[in-house]
Amino acid sequence: MSSIRERNRDLILRAASEEFAEKGFAATKTSDIAAKAGLPKPNVYYYFKSKENLYREVLESIVEPLLQASAPFNQAGHPFEVLTAYIRSKIRISRDLPHASKVFASEIMHGAPHLSREQTEHLNLQAKHNIECIQGWIDQGLMARVDPHHLLFSIWAATQTYADFDWQISTVTGKSSLSDADYDAAAETIIRLVIKGCEVEEKVSAQSA
Repeated sequence: MSSIRERNRDLILRAASEEFAEKGFAATKTSDIAAKAGLPKPNVYYYFKSKENLYREVLESIVEPLLQASAPFNQAGHPFEVLTAYIRSKIRISRDLPHASKVFASEIMHGAPHLSREQTEHLNLQAKHNIECIQGWIDQGLMARVDPHHLLFSIWAATQTYADFDWQISTVTGKSSLSDADYDAAAETIIRLVIKGCEVEEKVSAQSA
């Protein structure tokens, strides 16, 4: 029974991500979510109680990966390794959770009315910590004296555009969807721009050597 519950919750959550991303919270109907999930409408209320709860679950499904992407900043490391791992994680989020990423972007653009205080605090504290790490590397002479806030904002913009502005990406590339190789190329390009632009010395870890 637990596997059926998990499967149904996943189906509804995935369908909700797509519907909220396409139509926004107000215009999305629970009946459309149920239809896309291939389940009866009462199932949506059985598992999530309300449309607002379901929307909050969609936000949670992207907030947690965003926090996890910053894991490289949470332990001592060289800026080359930390920034490289961070950028790759952020690109993977755009590849694997494009609809939830769009929902999150829309939420932020509207002043984050549905983000919980706890989620907001976690995101802001993690961002502040990442900025402090970057400033620490600058102070140690490990990278150029760039503004750490704007460096982080630039990485967010460069990585999240592959999900949030996928129509534009598809139009320009002429591809209906990007391949894993395309996402790898995107990550490597952004990494190169950040590492070279910030004058970070490339370092090979002992594990990868």
